[in-house]
Parts: sequence; structure tokens; C-alpha cells
Amino acid sequence: MANVNSTATTRRPRSTLPKAGNPSEPSVIEHLEPRDRRLIGRALRALENAAVYRNTALSSPAVVRDWLKLRLAHLEHEEFVILWLDSQNRLIAAETCFTGTLAQTSVYPREVVKAGLAVNAAAAIFAHNHPSGDPTPSAADGQLTHQLKAALALVDIKILDHFIVAGTASPLSFAERGLL
Repeated sequence: MANVNSTATTRRPRSTLPKAGNPSEPSVIEHLEPRDRRLIGRALRALENAAVYRNTALSSPAVVRDWLKLRLAHLEHEEFVILWLDSQNRLIAAETCFTGTLAQTSVYPREVVKAGLAVNAAAAIFAHNHPSGDPTPSAADGQLTHQLKAALALVDIKILDHFIVAGTASPLSFAERGLL
């Protein structure tokens, strides 16, 4: 077990969309009627599954940043997300693998390897959020990235990047900073 910042986690289902009434919804959504929240949730799932990302390689950190910021910037708790990619860097699946508390999420390399093999991934991009609004990586963030990179290398899954999303700040890329 390795921690993004410390301890405490729960495994979440594959869908990265919050359910209606979930405290992780953006404030705009939580003020809507339940019927409208469900409609928006279905629309987001349809867009996510519409192969917009699956037809185009995620070859630019800017494209990944935009997607991650939409999914993680508003959260009030930490989540660890993995974008599983095929050999052409097209999105196979986006999975919220671990959910934690305000300042910490535990990540288990064994579970990450199992998830990558389950979708037959060739590559992965990691991301997690810092609800504090500070995208500076901790020593634990760096250590976790290297542990996961080593574990996935054993099954030929390449790590392309690890992003930290923090509120309105531009998501930090480990690859661009030479931390990968």
C-alpha cells in the first residue's frame, strides 16, 4: 500500500460521474432539481462514452489537463484517477480507483495492476486532486508514482504522466517537470 498523502480510502465503481445529491457534485449541479441532475448525469455519461476521446490520441498534456480539470477540480476530497490508454494513446477507460478524505488517499499498487490488466491497457496517465488548491507534489506523491511505474512496468504498461489537479490552478504534470 502506498499513500498519495497519507491513509483512508474506499474503492469506487468505474463510473467517474457523481450521483445526484453526492457532495462531490459541482455547486451548479447540486442546486438543480433531482430530475435535471439525472438528465445532466446521463448527458455527461453519453458525452464521455461517445468516443470523443477514444477516436483521438491523448497526445497533448493540454487535452488531458482540460479533461482532468473538469472531472477533479471541484472535488472536496481526494480522488485518484487513472486514464487507461491503448497502444495508440487512445482512451480505453477512465477510472476513479481510490477515493479518500480532504487531504489523503491510499493507493494500492496491486489493485492498479489488476485494473490495467482488466482493460488490456498499454499505457496509463495518473491523476489526483489536491482540494487545498496547491498543486505542489508531496514526497509521497513522487514515491507513489515511482512505485506504480515499477509495478506496471512488470506487465508492460507504460506510465505517460501523473497530474495533480488543484482548484483553479493549472494541473501540474510530472512529465513536464521531469519528475517521471
